[in-house]
Amino acid sequence: MVVNGEKINFPGGGTHFHDGADKYILALARMLKFPSDKLNNGGNIRNVLDVGCGVASFGAYLLSHDIIAMSLAPNDVHENQIQFALERGIPSTLGVLGTKRLPYPSRSFELAHCSRCRIDWLQRDGILLLELDRLLRPGGYFVYSSPEAYAHDPENRRIWNAMYDLLKSMCWKIVSKKDQTVIWAKPISNSCYLKRVPGSRPPLCSSDDDPDVTWNVLMKACISPYSAKMHHEKGTGLVPWPARLTAPPPRLEEVGVTTEEFHEDIGIWQVRVVDYWKQMKTVAQKNTFRNVMDMNSNLGGFAAALKDKDVWVMNVAPVRMSARLKIIYDRGLIGTVHDWCESFSTYPRTYDLLHAWKVFSEIEERGCSFEDLLIEMDRMLRPEGFVIIRDKSSIINYIRKFITALKWDGWLSEVEPRIDALSSSEERVLIAKKKLWDEEVAAI
Repeated sequence: MVVNGEKINFPGGGTHFHDGADKYILALARMLKFPSDKLNNGGNIRNVLDVGCGVASFGAYLLSHDIIAMSLAPNDVHENQIQFALERGIPSTLGVLGTKRLPYPSRSFELAHCSRCRIDWLQRDGILLLELDRLLRPGGYFVYSSPEAYAHDPENRRIWNAMYDLLKSMCWKIVSKKDQTVIWAKPISNSCYLKRVPGSRPPLCSSDDDPDVTWNVLMKACISPYSAKMHHEKGTGLVPWPARLTAPPPRLEEVGVTTEEFHEDIGIWQVRVVDYWKQMKTVAQKNTFRNVMDMNSNLGGFAAALKDKDVWVMNVAPVRMSARLKIIYDRGLIGTVHDWCESFSTYPRTYDLLHAWKVFSEIEERGCSFEDLLIEMDRMLRPEGFVIIRDKSSIINYIRKFITALKWDGWLSEVEPRIDALSSSEERVLIAKKKLWDEEVAAI
């Protein structure tokens, strides 16, 4: 892309993102004609999906613009670049853009980004583009930078024409095209879908398909239409960031949570997080935490309570509570669905703090192994990182048997927390710090 007469290199695809970062982001905002040339569009662009992200430099620079990106490396084709991104403290994850849905609810992102991401978007009747369609909010944007968008050789022209035809049939429109970048926008209602000729491809998904169910669900080569309510309102109904962090999202009703319960949850987690930090204040130095995981995110209250800390939180919704992940995204946070009876898709030693609220109680009900989960947590936790386990007294007592073996005895605190509306009977809070193993111990 050329901005003010200067050629700017694109991020993604394993390339480096140097001094042109802010100029590239500015250029995208200008292409979209956003007020004041701000890509966050007054807080209306908050959640971004960066596909084929390389070392996640695009996502890194978005943070200073009040935008948070889920930087995704499909199939880990970038080798260990996601590990490097996590070591830099940038929100990123390994993913498989193959046959199954990505573990995010429908209508989670305002913008998807692919810069030389080396993905064949036309494979299997365009199923990957249809997955992006599921994930984008009404009116969401797809920023695409690739030779297919500008090169004039026969093969790139063929790919471009086929991609253009497919996206046109999906009712996406080009809102801007300049140099090697094209930006599409998803429709804001069902109006265009209803005007298509009967039998048009790709078809609309059937009415019994739930676009928010993602765990081990196959991608479908169909368009997820909006509900009657969404079609009528023609938009998301979300307020701009940062107000959306604490504003009741329109989809609260879908998960059976009242506005009063939502506000109560915010207050509870603010108090809980203050109590956690008081317990750790003598051992957690400034800038101790950057990459944080909430292993049972519920409505995102724990992450929201950390808004004034220089951290980002991977909110994990256990499968049986996966519907609530849409609330996480509607609040301008990020997260994923996961089954804690299985390993989590990340590199070793990638998180500074793990928060496990009632996680062990859940897997106990399912007959899964405490020991396996503790080992998995230890794998993800960095040396000198912290775990906060909030659960029943019997579970805390059992976990304490393994603290020394795990080398989580660098510092230890166990308290009986204050009672609130989310408390279970005989609840305890265990906070432990993982030791930095010395060479002598490591050799054993």
